[in-house]
Amino acid sequence: MNAYEVTFLFSQNEESFKAGLQKVKDEFAKAGAAITKEDDLGIRTTAYPVKKQTKAHYYYFEMTAKPDFIQPMEKIFNISGDILKYLFVRKEN
Repeated sequence: MNAYEVTFLFSQNEESFKAGLQKVKDEFAKAGAAITKEDDLGIRTTAYPVKKQTKAHYYYFEMTAKPDFIQPMEKIFNISGDILKYLFVRKEN
């Protein structure tokens, strides 16, 4: 099991944020990832427009998961309309 950090940028619309966050948590549970920390960072201005939006709702996770976890998650999150952007980073032990 590897340790990962991931930050998501959701639409600032409250309904879209809640739907996107639930989808992310459901997909993590299906994949067997164990969330060790999560933090709602709130609505912030982005450094550049992301999908024509200059503000986004940021949400941060720390988790442990199998090494082959990332690629299937990226495919799912790329087609999700509620997720503007995300970044997975593997933590060093």
